Amino acid sequence: MPRLNVVDPASATGEVKDLLDGPLKSMHINIIKGMANSAAGLKAYMNMSGALGEGSLSAGEREIVALVVGQRNSCDYCLAAHTALGKGAGLSEEQTLGARRGDLDDAKLSALATFAHAIVEKKGFVDDSDLAAFRGAGYDDGAVVEVIGAVALNFYTNYFNHVNQTDVDFPAAQPVEATAGA
Repeated sequence: MPRLNVVDPASATGEVKDLLDGPLKSMHINIIKGMANSAAGLKAYMNMSGALGEGSLSAGEREIVALVVGQRNSCDYCLAAHTALGKGAGLSEEQTLGARRGDLDDAKLSALATFAHAIVEKKGFVDDSDLAAFRGAGYDDGAVVEVIGAVALNFYTNYFNHVNQTDVDFPAAQPVEATAGA
């Protein structure tokens, strides 16, 4: 059960109502209804997510970063959401699980997952070799910046869900342990 008020879009007021009736009209999911307690918090999520959506990383690549961070932070809500969103962005079930395990078959996507994992594990203090491997897979410095941004955005949503105990309104993500060695 969520610990913050769940804002009903039908009874929202002011700026929150404008956001829920406007740009978020098709996103009345539990995380959004919880974030709607603060127009500023909701706009922070929207603005960062929207800006990163205009970058060089594809939707699937952004979902891989989200799955890496969600796995590291044990966020059941985000793992469920980003598994569904990842599939919608063209990732297979195996790729969503591979991102979480750190063993994607695609070399470029594997380098992305490895780099995102390094950022999280090393708290941003990545080694020259981490950057070289990421660049060696075909990513440029703009992608480095976008991965950092995606990691930060996903920490925001993961931590929000941990504090709120957001009810998961997506199909549950398959446990990674059940696929080990597959």
